[in-house]
Amino acid sequence: MPSRTVDGVAHDDAPADALGAGVLGGLGRRNAIDAVRLRIGMAISLGMLQPGERLPDQEEVARGLSVSPMTARRALMSLADDGVLVRRRGRSGGTFVADQPSAEALRRLVVPAAETVEVHGLIDRRLLMECALAHFAALRATDEHLRHLEELTRRMAEAQSWSVYHQADDEFHRAVAEAAAVGNAAEEYLRVLEQLYGYFIPYPIDQLHLSNHDHIGLVRALAARDCRTAVDVSHQHVDRLHRTMFVGLLEARRPGDAAGPA
Repeated sequence: MPSRTVDGVAHDDAPADALGAGVLGGLGRRNAIDAVRLRIGMAISLGMLQPGERLPDQEEVARGLSVSPMTARRALMSLADDGVLVRRRGRSGGTFVADQPSAEALRRLVVPAAETVEVHGLIDRRLLMECALAHFAALRATDEHLRHLEELTRRMAEAQSWSVYHQADDEFHRAVAEAAAVGNAAEEYLRVLEQLYGYFIPYPIDQLHLSNHDHIGLVRALAARDCRTAVDVSHQHVDRLHRTMFVGLLEARRPGDAAGPA
């Protein structure tokens, strides 16, 4: 049966009752439901999602984590069964982080140490590729590319949930790669981006808005044809992932520290 990959999660083009049978591509392969469970669980453990916080609706969770709605629904139900989330009915209902999430369930929702080493390697690869793309985009971006990128930074600035922000963020980095006009050479970058996005966890929206300042700075550098600044902004933006993506947060957590996303 044919398959498709969306932001690091591979899905079989199967009937609705088989949705969620995909796996997280690249590293430590796991089924898509477990991948969603892991990402939400880590966000709670790391304080990105707070007790009592309401999650976006099921469709938004699915879009924000690049999985099928059925996968999102099953993952959320499973986390509720484990005492990590609670689901409430009625006008003010929805899915919420439990007031006292099950510590035992959260202890099981952690990426193995060996896998975090591989993620750091992916970040390094993204760093090199994204700096090169920024350089070429500063030379080749058209007015149409720049208008599109500016619109995406506005969408991220106006986003009120991590899901909406992440969708625009994904589109932004793909648009920079398109503006670089390096042909098939961008495909490897997009594969690395998809693998890293397969590990994206929900972040507080105010921290994501701070991250958008890098995007705004990059667009300004591209518009000015300033290759050096474009590369510098991209370097800082991606290098920060070592500290602010979940791998850095897990490492910082040990001495009791924490950080925000890039």
